[in-house]
Amino acid sequence: MDFNTPDELLGGKKTPRRDMPDIKKYIFPAVAGFLGLIFIFSGLYSVGPDEVGVIRRFGKYIRTTNPGLHFKIPMGVERVDNVKVRYVFKEEFGFKTLKPGIKSQFSSRDYFDESLMLTGDLNVLVVEWIVQFKVKDPVKLLFNIRDPQETIRNVSEAAMRQAVGNDSVSGVLTTRRVEINQEVQDKLQEILDSYDSGIQIVTLKLQDVNPADEVKSSFNEVNEAKQEKEKMVNQAWEAYNKAIPAARGQAEKTIREAEGYALNRINMAKGDASRFIATWEAYKEAKDVTRKRLYLEAMNEILPRSGQKYIIDSATHNILPLLRLNQDGGAK
Repeated sequence: MDFNTPDELLGGKKTPRRDMPDIKKYIFPAVAGFLGLIFIFSGLYSVGPDEVGVIRRFGKYIRTTNPGLHFKIPMGVERVDNVKVRYVFKEEFGFKTLKPGIKSQFSSRDYFDESLMLTGDLNVLVVEWIVQFKVKDPVKLLFNIRDPQETIRNVSEAAMRQAVGNDSVSGVLTTRRVEINQEVQDKLQEILDSYDSGIQIVTLKLQDVNPADEVKSSFNEVNEAKQEKEKMVNQAWEAYNKAIPAARGQAEKTIREAEGYALNRINMAKGDASRFIATWEAYKEAKDVTRKRLYLEAMNEILPRSGQKYIIDSATHNILPLLRLNQDGGAK
């Protein structure tokens, strides 16, 4: 059915009718292409260089994808969870870092609800520590625990309270810090493994341990007294370690000298006895010769040590001219 233009109705000339294009045949391809683009782009996803993608289809685990660009079934059929497996996470206990850096800024708020602890000898300490961990199994992390961060915080606090409660205040403050670090880390890893959490504890370290502010002054006085006591004990041990080895060395020296003197006297006695026996054997063979030899040997020993020597003939009553025996030493 043709419709007249306004000019025809007014008696003017009739304008030729233009045919309108049929757009219906383009609507369906356009809509299909648009939906196809949405379908394709909604299925694309990327995985970061320190992540893996865990794909779930209707909630069930299907596969794990590596870093890069990947495609999944869109429209909610498959969902992806990107999990950082090369990143080391950190949880802080007893303090909070607001801005890390060369001069880190920390929160001024007190976290006594998690840091205030009681030691085995009934002393109160404020314990601050950190826990560093990473994901070793992203599938277990997603499917076996509901809130990994809260789980780690609760378990870590429980393990730390147990370790501090089993130790003394001096051990936690000074001598057993390294042992407590390792003990709590092992306990925390053991509990997480029992949960099949897929989390690996990298390190656990005590940052700062102090007595509560209310008892800090008294505690410092006790520590100073203990340190003074240890200083005195160490000084006494130092004097002991100097005196005892010296005394032992002197005693050992005296013993060795006595043993040497005794051995020398024994050897001399044996030599004298052997010489006497030899002399006696010679005397039995030649009494006159042996007697003269012994006399001469004795005089040879005595005369050099005497002063002036006078030889007097028993048959005369006058003093004989003196011999020069003192100059010659009695050798002639």
